[in-house]
Amino acid sequence: MDSFFSQLSASVTQARSLEELTRPLLEVLETVTGLESTYLTTVDLQAGRQQVVFAHNTQQLRIPEGLSVPWDDTLCKRALDEGVPYTDDVAHVWKDSEAAQQLGIQTYVSTPVRTDDGSLFGTLCAASSQRSPLSDTAGQAMLMFARLIEQQVERERLVERLHRANAELQTQALTDVLTGLPNRRALMQEMARLISLAQRTGSWLLAGCIDLDGFKQINDTHGHAAGDAFLCAVAARLQQVLRSGDVLARLGGDEFVVVGLGPRLDADGAEAARLMQRRLAAATVGSHDVGHARLDYPGASVGVACLDSLQADAAQVLHEADAAMYRVKQGRRLGAN
Repeated sequence: MDSFFSQLSASVTQARSLEELTRPLLEVLETVTGLESTYLTTVDLQAGRQQVVFAHNTQQLRIPEGLSVPWDDTLCKRALDEGVPYTDDVAHVWKDSEAAQQLGIQTYVSTPVRTDDGSLFGTLCAASSQRSPLSDTAGQAMLMFARLIEQQVERERLVERLHRANAELQTQALTDVLTGLPNRRALMQEMARLISLAQRTGSWLLAGCIDLDGFKQINDTHGHAAGDAFLCAVAARLQQVLRSGDVLARLGGDEFVVVGLGPRLDADGAEAARLMQRRLAAATVGSHDVGHARLDYPGASVGVACLDSLQADAAQVLHEADAAMYRVKQGRRLGAN
């Protein structure tokens, strides 16, 4: 008995996963029940299947791990439905069970394993090909082990939920809520990566700044909902013309930035900058659906800077792109006059 409690204590305190907890418990369960096979199953009620997840087999009867059977034909379902958690005469009590006949089960005991909301996770079972009595101690051990497994399942589910929540928070911290594009923080991280890549490949570092001229008038005339729809429409069109490796971000308001690498087509990168500028500017021109209205937009002010990655840092990249955009904007104003 001392060995039993020692093994149980070690299993509970040292286990870091459901498997690390369950396998030692199945060994202990085999000892206290005297049955040939002990195993844990999961039940998928929607799919109508039961699967053996972990099993401990010592003698003639062997319940294979990974065994998947129709839930409706299982001894576990019959035991739950009929309130018969134990029998040493399976052949008589459930003589129509094909699963029991195929496996040669004569003695069977199980208890449900449930989640915190009461839904069925699976079953903890023990079985034998011989008729064998079940002591009160063995029955109590089954219940206790099932509760321990339930607690571990909930711990793992909680950890999984926390990981998902953390991932969502990280995504939100790096994402513009309206357009779903990377935000300024994400852009700064991406620029550090692109600068490093440009240095390794000897490429130009290209940065395009896009400012949506007339955006305030769109908001004033059609409402902020239309303005938001317009921003999303422009973002979608810009995404369609990105090259592999380009990064598009929204810095806020009506300003977008695209950063990427360009081939060294000439001595100062002017040609690579012109190609990106034309591609981005053209993407903003055209008719945009903004819900209750359709806007014919003449295009944004787009300026592209080309920098040598050996001298550039993220702040300089944004500064140069912004300056290039304002030169374009000033030129359009002068042209309009």
